[in-house]
Amino acid sequence: MTFTPAPPPLIAGLSEIASGYSALICDVWGVIHNGVAAFPGAIEALTAFRRGGGRVCLVTNAPRPNAPIHEQLAQFGVPRDAYDDIVTSGDVTRHLLATRGERSLVHIGPERDLGLYDGLHLELTADDAGEIICVTGLNDDTVETPEDYRDRLAALAARGLTLVCANPDIVVERGHQLIWCAGALAKLYEELGGRVEMLGKPFSPIYAEALTRLELAADRVVAKSEILAIGDGLPTDVRGGVAQGIDVLFVTAGIHAADFGAPETPDMTKVAARLAREGLAARAAIPRLAW
Repeated sequence: MTFTPAPPPLIAGLSEIASGYSALICDVWGVIHNGVAAFPGAIEALTAFRRGGGRVCLVTNAPRPNAPIHEQLAQFGVPRDAYDDIVTSGDVTRHLLATRGERSLVHIGPERDLGLYDGLHLELTADDAGEIICVTGLNDDTVETPEDYRDRLAALAARGLTLVCANPDIVVERGHQLIWCAGALAKLYEELGGRVEMLGKPFSPIYAEALTRLELAADRVVAKSEILAIGDGLPTDVRGGVAQGIDVLFVTAGIHAADFGAPETPDMTKVAARLAREGLAARAAIPRLAW
């Protein structure tokens, strides 16, 4: 008989546990919006937390610098006073590329992500001339799958090039569809024998940068015990928080919603079993972020 630990408490709103924390590291896509529209409850929760003196750093596996994310949130109607700062996987990718020695780069991803390289001393080149690869996504994620890239990635892996993954997400929810992300290409590249450097959640560099931003906003040292990480992705948000020793609020009606029954009334036995199977834990669970 398999033992399943007790499920985390299911809460209706962040206010039920907010008093235990002075800062939030909050996911964006799947928690604040779904790629089409913002969630009003999430906006209310973040705004109320900050109104009570808390600090909020949004952390997203977007393969772009944070400026376009500010703009996107504004377009979705997310007010600027809902958060203090944003750190993207694009931010930490830029830092890595700026500190490496390569000067010619193979870009895999849509043209809209080319701003990632602005100001960096990198020449974008063809596959047979590049010294390093950076993948930000699929060229057309509405129709393509990772298998469409198998031959191209196999040829690059045979050249021994390192692939930098600017978005570790495997899939993301856009509206009510799941869309392939850069992490799926990085996974395939690794399976083909290639070397991969993963940036963004659940890896340490993005959390270190988020902590720096929180401390700047608070104008003091912020202990990890004061921080609550909020997210809907088990392999990214939850695993990253657990690895950093940060409490996690798991949003169940996001990317894994189909696994837990009715989105607004998740089956907490299934949630507990999934967390246990993944070797993860959460301070609490909530269907959707609300105050």
